[in-house]
Amino acid sequence: MSTDRPDAKEIGERLRKARDNAKITQADAAEAAGIARTTLIAIEQGQRRIRTEELQALSRLYRVSANAILRKEAVHVDLAPRFRKLAGAQSDSLDEAVGLLADLARAEVELENILGVTRVTNYPPERPILAGDVRLQAEQDANELRQRLGLGLAPVTNVVTLLEMELGVRVFVRRFDGKISGLFAFDDAIGACILLNANHPRERRNQTGIHEVGHLVSTRRVPEVLHLNDTDNSREERYANAFARSFLTPARAVMQKFHEVTAGATQLTRRHVIVLAHFFQVSREAMVLRLEELGLTKAGTWEWFQKNGDITDAHARQVLGDLRQPDPLKAEADRPTTLRLALLAAEALQRELLSEGQLARLLRMNRVELRELVDGLGIERGEPDGQLQLK
Repeated sequence: MSTDRPDAKEIGERLRKARDNAKITQADAAEAAGIARTTLIAIEQGQRRIRTEELQALSRLYRVSANAILRKEAVHVDLAPRFRKLAGAQSDSLDEAVGLLADLARAEVELENILGVTRVTNYPPERPILAGDVRLQAEQDANELRQRLGLGLAPVTNVVTLLEMELGVRVFVRRFDGKISGLFAFDDAIGACILLNANHPRERRNQTGIHEVGHLVSTRRVPEVLHLNDTDNSREERYANAFARSFLTPARAVMQKFHEVTAGATQLTRRHVIVLAHFFQVSREAMVLRLEELGLTKAGTWEWFQKNGDITDAHARQVLGDLRQPDPLKAEADRPTTLRLALLAAEALQRELLSEGQLARLLRMNRVELRELVDGLGIERGEPDGQLQLK
């Protein structure tokens, strides 16, 4: 218990936030720590200093690091109240997803602090939504970001890597309630955070990820929950949807590829749609709707396909065969799936800054999953000195 730590009031507030995020009552927390509820209240209000064994018990219960509670420089952000302010967004599944995003964001910040790592961000400039056609604004802003990232008209093959390594967004891919596609939150202390649902196919996750980037550009200080098949007609949602379409399927590239794929054909077929969707890494529905928007096919084409046998995964397998790429993020969604967070975790473990148990709790994993994660990176713990050193 270092003397260089926050005062009792700050420690109590951090413990209260951790308990709220874990959705644990004061009575249950007090019982787990072996103290009276009135004692826990006094601790949370800063009227009584917490003892080492009490802190350890509560940290295990709340699934947080005791070091994070005690360090002065530790960042403590509570995202839950921001999402609860969203009209009609309160539900058990939402609380679970928000808690997951908050836990993973805090874990990444904790590992950065322990390792002395400074996160580099490259956020696009804010572009408030103005009066006029939001689709036109979104298209211009999406094209501006593409040019800023040097993408030109090329398809985006890995949205998660783009978000994490190019923009510096904290992005996580985990399984949670299937009706929620993704969450976005921005905080001055920890930056932009995005959680994507690994229960959804990669193409939908791509769209969700860039949809959330649309909010980062236009309304970054307003938290956002994207539900599956969301039909919200607010200007903010229309902007984010148009931003995602324009970024993933830029008009010039779509028109060029459309004419290449349909050369010599007299009508649009399932095969054409499947090839185009595969090229741009978006869903088949999103591809057809983009073709409709650009006037490359008649309005209502997607509805026609739906009424006449749809465009199924079986059709896609027949057309693409071995070209269909595996989806490792979906298969490994119960563990940290971004390369950066995995490397931070492995480095902290290798340098023995956190124990296996502490790190597993921090990342909401079990020890077997943690060992598999480190083994998968090919990092040997306890490597001898004298190897190549970074300056």
